Amino acid sequence: MLPDAARDALIRLLGRERVITDPGELLTYEVDAALDRGNPDAVVFPTSAEEVVRVVRWAEEHSMPLVARGAGTGLSGGAVARGGVIVEFSRMNRILALDEVGRTVTVQPGVVNQDLDAFVASRGLYYPPDPASGRACTLGGNVAENSGGPHCFKYGVTTNYVAGLDVVLADGRRMRLGGLALDPPEYDFCGLVTGSEGTLALVVGITVRLLRRPPAVQTMMAAFDSLEQAGEAVSAVIAAGLTPSTLEMMDQKIMGIVEDYIHPGLPVDAAAALIVEVDGYGAGLDPQMAEVAAILREHGARDLRPARSAEERETIWTGRKGAIGALARLAPFYLLVDGTVPRSRLAETLAEVDRICEARGLRVGHVFHAGDGNLHPLILLDPEDPEQVHRVLAAGREIMEAMVRRGGSITGEHGIGLQKREYMALMFGPSELEAMQDVKEVFDPRGLLNPGKIFPAQIPAATRPLATVAPDPFAPADSEEAAYGLAGLSAAGRRVQITGGGTKVPPREGVVRLSTERLRGISTYALADLYVVAGAGTPLEALQEDLARDRMWVPLASPWAAATLGGIVAANASGPLRMRYGGVRDLLLAATFVLSDGRVVRAGRPLVKNVAGYDLPKVLVGSYGTLALVTEVALKITPLPAARRTVLVPADDLSLAVGWGLHLLPSALVASAITVYGGENLPGAPPSPYLLAYTAEGRSEDVDAELAQVVRVLKGAGAPPPVEVEFSGTEIWARLLARAADETLLVRAGVPVAALEAWVREAAPPLQAGAFLVDVAGGLVYAAHPGANRDRASEWLAAIRRAAVSRGGYAVVLRAPASWGDALDLWGYRPESLDLMRGLKARWDPAGILNPGIFLL
Repeated sequence: MLPDAARDALIRLLGRERVITDPGELLTYEVDAALDRGNPDAVVFPTSAEEVVRVVRWAEEHSMPLVARGAGTGLSGGAVARGGVIVEFSRMNRILALDEVGRTVTVQPGVVNQDLDAFVASRGLYYPPDPASGRACTLGGNVAENSGGPHCFKYGVTTNYVAGLDVVLADGRRMRLGGLALDPPEYDFCGLVTGSEGTLALVVGITVRLLRRPPAVQTMMAAFDSLEQAGEAVSAVIAAGLTPSTLEMMDQKIMGIVEDYIHPGLPVDAAAALIVEVDGYGAGLDPQMAEVAAILREHGARDLRPARSAEERETIWTGRKGAIGALARLAPFYLLVDGTVPRSRLAETLAEVDRICEARGLRVGHVFHAGDGNLHPLILLDPEDPEQVHRVLAAGREIMEAMVRRGGSITGEHGIGLQKREYMALMFGPSELEAMQDVKEVFDPRGLLNPGKIFPAQIPAATRPLATVAPDPFAPADSEEAAYGLAGLSAAGRRVQITGGGTKVPPREGVVRLSTERLRGISTYALADLYVVAGAGTPLEALQEDLARDRMWVPLASPWAAATLGGIVAANASGPLRMRYGGVRDLLLAATFVLSDGRVVRAGRPLVKNVAGYDLPKVLVGSYGTLALVTEVALKITPLPAARRTVLVPADDLSLAVGWGLHLLPSALVASAITVYGGENLPGAPPSPYLLAYTAEGRSEDVDAELAQVVRVLKGAGAPPPVEVEFSGTEIWARLLARAADETLLVRAGVPVAALEAWVREAAPPLQAGAFLVDVAGGLVYAAHPGANRDRASEWLAAIRRAAVSRGGYAVVLRAPASWGDALDLWGYRPESLDLMRGLKARWDPAGILNPGIFLL
């Protein structure tokens, strides 16, 4: 119950019309779209970030829990309040800023998903995450749940698009996490807050990246006589190296229900229907869909129905998206059991789900995202029948257990909330739950934000191994050996330097060298499920050689042959390829890591969709080994591109070359690099002070169409005709970094793409001191100074930093002459989240032994 004094203070903050305390009116907010119910003491409607700050400070003063809520479409009870105050964000629904060239948009949390996509579509842009509730759900809710949707197989989930968050912490501080400048030197708390279900912070602003909207799309429906056939067909399509934008499935029960309801013409005589969608340049769609259709027929598909118009495509999707509404005609409610399994285990999982429900006398139908293994059994029930509810919940738990046994997750896109908190122990042991609890206590030590969600009621204490004296150097062979050794080093107060291939940080005096050289090799290679698990000490080059035998790869590159997977994760070493495939954070699915007290944490799952608990692997990316020793990583793999072509454009003026690159950026669909290089001649390239490189890769039809478009755009901009070369923009980037000698000062600067052209104009004079590369799509500049004269090199660094910081960016040192010692400020940057970084460091490395002096803490 809200005390009168607290209620009156809240009304003074927002006004009576934006505070609900009447019990009758509060009934509207006692439930989201799940079974769980709860009664809030009040609901408030802020309209600005400043008002949210005032509400949070009020809550802290009065020890009042806060629960963030968007449209209430969540399916796990995440927005249900049991006491406390609901912060309803529906009136914070403005689009704040759009950068069409840099392809980003900043919105308030109450913006509706489908409204955002419609807004950016009018500018030729695309926001891919598309939950089925997209007509109602809000971006704030999507961030809270890390929502997915039908197109996630190809395009990823919400976290892959969130570039920055404006948040209010539990103590009322407003803070920026991430931002428009890529790869800032800070822990990836943006990735932690995404999917945290409002338990870490209240999100008041969201910056997401956008893509070019594909110019063409084709949709087809295929019927199968069994779910097993359909599941095997999906696996075969993926194993063939094809990447449809959508692979959606419905079973016969659901099709019959939908057909009776809205009559979309579904193949109700079939056991299953598969919806396949491909997108890209028009020239490539017919061959791509023909390949898909041939594979489907080989696996028993019949009655293939291509959509021959926009109206037919809409009819197909109306049938798929009408499933939930159609169920209301058969039962007062349903339990949607959201979970994910590896794609290759879809058919057997579906069969077991049916057996579980049949044994309990329950009616169930299936709609699911077959491309990413995300199942949604829909179990019909009457919530007023306690015995039936009991049977449904018991079946739900059995289904969760079945998915976890197959290497799956207890939730793919709908979160944990209240409904699944006790299932967390099915997936995670005490070490993982404790590590998540550490995060919670750093962000919200009093537990005021969305209490009672995600975590089970009791978390058993994690075991710490007995301290063991570790040798120097120390090279553990597995996670358990590392745990014993780190516990011993921590107990002794011995500082530790973690090294992989030794490509980034030189050896330091007075510390124990912990090498990952024995943590090598592939432990799991799941070609059908598109992931690989390998030791952190595995060289990237060796992994790529193994994968290439099946024409697969991890779309990462490194300038150094000795670079290891763990080192790439720790340094967040993402090159220009990120514009096509995403960065390290997007490719890392799961990780095993060891904390300095000996806890072994196995976080994440090798699945496209998994939103069970906090996304702990994200915070390891770019942490420079200061939080934990990474021992094993699971990474996405993808088919090697069928075609890769690069054109170069010579330029006499740096600003002109960068301007041409920015002019090309909005049209990029399959580009894997848009870079400008200067400072020295490239072998095999036309001699010129500056070279604009454009690399496109993918299906040959798409690559040809894109480069033809590039030629037209450049001609219209007055650029000289491009010259085709054999090397890529990523190879130019790797050449620059690899050629940096020991005495070279090597810097990476990042600015928002919208500020890149102005930054380059200001920084052009210092850049001429050595070779440099501008990653136009990322807003990143890599620059080298000979470093022979320390004073001049320091002035050069200061000039580059001033130009970057004044535009909301940063400049960090990647390599400095060893003779300079520790006097140089490598970072020149103080993130807003620094105290949170220190808090997590103190939780996970309380003795402060891991990589001291290497990062900015």
